[in-house]
Amino acid sequence: MRPIGVFDSGIGGLTVVRALMERLPLESIVYFGDTARVPYGVKSVATIEQFTAQITDYLLRCDVKMLIIACNTMAAVAADVVHRLARDIPVLDVIEAGARAAVSFGGGRRVGVIGTPTTINSNAYARRMHELDPSVRVYSQACPLFVPLVEEGWLDHQVTRLTAQEYLRPVLAEEVDSLVLGCTHYPLLKPLLREVAGPAVRLIDSAVTTAELAAQRLQEAGLARANGEGAADYRFVVSDVPLRFQTIGERFLGRSLGQVEKVDW
Repeated sequence: MRPIGVFDSGIGGLTVVRALMERLPLESIVYFGDTARVPYGVKSVATIEQFTAQITDYLLRCDVKMLIIACNTMAAVAADVVHRLARDIPVLDVIEAGARAAVSFGGGRRVGVIGTPTTINSNAYARRMHELDPSVRVYSQACPLFVPLVEEGWLDHQVTRLTAQEYLRPVLAEEVDSLVLGCTHYPLLKPLLREVAGPAVRLIDSAVTTAELAAQRLQEAGLARANGEGAADYRFVVSDVPLRFQTIGERFLGRSLGQVEKVDW
């Protein structure tokens, strides 16, 4: 009963876990959040690579059958490290899944991407989309205030709505037909973002697209669990347990976290 390993710099990757639980209810999951060293966005590439390698080693020792990089910053700058260490174990990440979903509806599309400043500055989404389909036109927008607003629980607050209108204005002015939610915190803002963006813009939730890609890859590799193999088991491991972790984590997951383990390196 080998689990899927999912990891993030902090708490946001729990939206990916939630999507995996819904899409793959038979699969066991071990989640690692590096809560002691978040945020990663202000750190150097070398430091992010070092932390990513350490977490990957930990999850490989948990005998995972697949690794999912649920952190856009890690995916943007350290995916190669994970692939190298994982060897023959399948590795997915939120940028790959989001980019594939964005270009899957034919050429000549206009796609907006919103994310943290680090993710947007890395240009990782635009680069991957252009590799998959050179005809796609990508318009990116950093939204630095969304993460603290989500963690504050202001998911349907007037301040958040005004902030979203301000951030999305230049992207919507380009008449995009899709909007990639390029941060694992953003799925919690989906109802509000749908309202601001309007019905003509398709929202691409990288948590949902990652879960879909995981289901596809597990099936192709013959690694998917079948009915009758026992109940799924969920483990949540962190490098530190902040006081608010349980509250915020359960909001992200949409259910109780249960026991949270703390790793000692």
